[in-house]
Amino acid sequence: MSHYTLTLFQDRLTPATSVALPAAPRVLYAVDGGAEASSDTTERTTVESGTAWHGAAPCAIVAGPRGARMLRFELRAGVSLPGGGDVLLEHAIALDANQPYLMRCDRVDFAPGGEALPHGHRGGGIRFLLEGELEVRVGDHPGRLVKPGEAWFESGVEPVHAIASREVATSFIRVSILPREIQGKSSIVYVDPAHASVKPRSYTVFVDAPIDLPSPR
Repeated sequence: MSHYTLTLFQDRLTPATSVALPAAPRVLYAVDGGAEASSDTTERTTVESGTAWHGAAPCAIVAGPRGARMLRFELRAGVSLPGGGDVLLEHAIALDANQPYLMRCDRVDFAPGGEALPHGHRGGGIRFLLEGELEVRVGDHPGRLVKPGEAWFESGVEPVHAIASREVATSFIRVSILPREIQGKSSIVYVDPAHASVKPRSYTVFVDAPIDLPSPR
């Protein structure tokens, strides 16, 4: 296994602000406002509130007339490099450089009182709570109450038990690095397989794209 870093930045852009970003497998998710993303390898794309964009080449982000609040997830070899914006969370992620991977971005929505029974995933990733509240219990550790604007990392290995607010709907956005063989398939693995039939939440997949792992600099 090789050492990589997955980082979540938050970019708050005033109207018409332009930001240039170096090459890296990344996902942009617009929380508020919107922006245009473009690179030499992709067409200019409008990323509106509640949507996401993926690319790996050097790219530019140009905020729209209302400005933008963007979440930017980036994967790098070794330690992450400065990339502007505010770093909300940075976490090491172990990946096999000889295996193929994909980058997936999806939103998970819980109805009030929804519960994800103990489970793992086929790969690690960062989550960011958009609304509601979520108690996250990892393994035998005490639960952590996550509130909007907070981020956390799940390796996929330790079992996680997540319990949503009983009063309001809860949702989070996540970006995971997963084996390419599960493209288009669920990454979840329940501790008790019988729990796979319980569906207390829904998923919206924005990105499910093969990536090349970044080379060390």
